[in-house]
Amino acid sequence: MDNNPLTEAIYYILIAVRNPNHGYGIIQEVSSLTNERVVLGAGTLYGAIQSLLDKKWIELYSEETVSRKKKEYRITSQGIDALKKERIRLKELLKHGELIKN
Repeated sequence: MDNNPLTEAIYYILIAVRNPNHGYGIIQEVSSLTNERVVLGAGTLYGAIQSLLDKKWIELYSEETVSRKKKEYRITSQGIDALKKERIRLKELLKHGELIKN
């Protein structure tokens, strides 16, 4: 497993696919979760999705074959593990940041 910190985009994409979700739904959910602070562009999203598929952190859940071929993705157990490790890392950062007194 990758030990590098997750980018903010990857972190939120993984959260957005905790339930099956499609590209536009992921963009909307990330925007909503972050109060529009993080707005994913289509290129960023689909590049990240391909990377996450390659790492097996997400999987294809369903694919509509009739109209626009909308694909839904969901997080895998490996993706959940990556999120858990990142949460631990972020908690450590916050804890150490508290050492600074105003």
